[in-house]
Amino acid sequence: MTPGKWARIWHERLPDTPLELVAVPAAEASRAMRDGDADAAFVRLPVDRTVFSAIPLYTETTVVVVPKDHVVTAVEEVSCADLAEETVLHPLDDVLDWERPPGEPAVERPATTADAVELVAAGIGVLVVPQSVARLHHRRDLTYRPVVDAPQSGVALSWPEDATTDQVEDLIGIVRGRTPNSTRGRDKPASESGSERKRTEKGTPAPRKTAGQGSRGGAGRTGGGRSGSAGAPKGTRRGKPRRRS
Repeated sequence: MTPGKWARIWHERLPDTPLELVAVPAAEASRAMRDGDADAAFVRLPVDRTVFSAIPLYTETTVVVVPKDHVVTAVEEVSCADLAEETVLHPLDDVLDWERPPGEPAVERPATTADAVELVAAGIGVLVVPQSVARLHHRRDLTYRPVVDAPQSGVALSWPEDATTDQVEDLIGIVRGRTPNSTRGRDKPASESGSERKRTEKGTPAPRKTAGQGSRGGAGRTGGGRSGSAGAPKGTRRGKPRRRS
């Protein structure tokens, strides 16, 4: 993931609330949230929906990583059938849901994707991964091409279901492209509450909020008078008029 854009928007909107980005392997993201090391994470689907909430963001293109002088570089894209005679490396931390990887398997599975990339550079095989993973492990002597019929990887923003805090809601809004004024009811102006809206519709001005008042409470009074109806002007006689004899 490259969440720099979202982090920048966070710092612009919430400058007093730090946001720390921590890079973890895809397989470690769920553990980090379970252990409380992260409040939310960008993960690869699927996730355990009994524990985590998730908002799908996009589906990644799958590519094959090859040396720059490989025959695959002569075309714009390939299919799994085009890799049938290749040694296709299948690392233990692979994030693609293969029923069976294409090509010929290597004698031994690499422990990590980083190890597999080193083997590709050594000419031992090729590697099929999501495009962002290929970019993460970019080398000058390697390149990649899309694999049109390979499994794809979905990316989502996820967080523990029982820990949907206001800050998590803020992050969701930023990632989904909401403006600061569309925060799903948070910081809603008092003039939009039901009783005040009715008063405004009838032509009676709604009272202004006092400085520092919470957005969810009723509107305060700026004049310091008692709550309730205002008293009648001085000199006004009350009660039923007396009948003249």
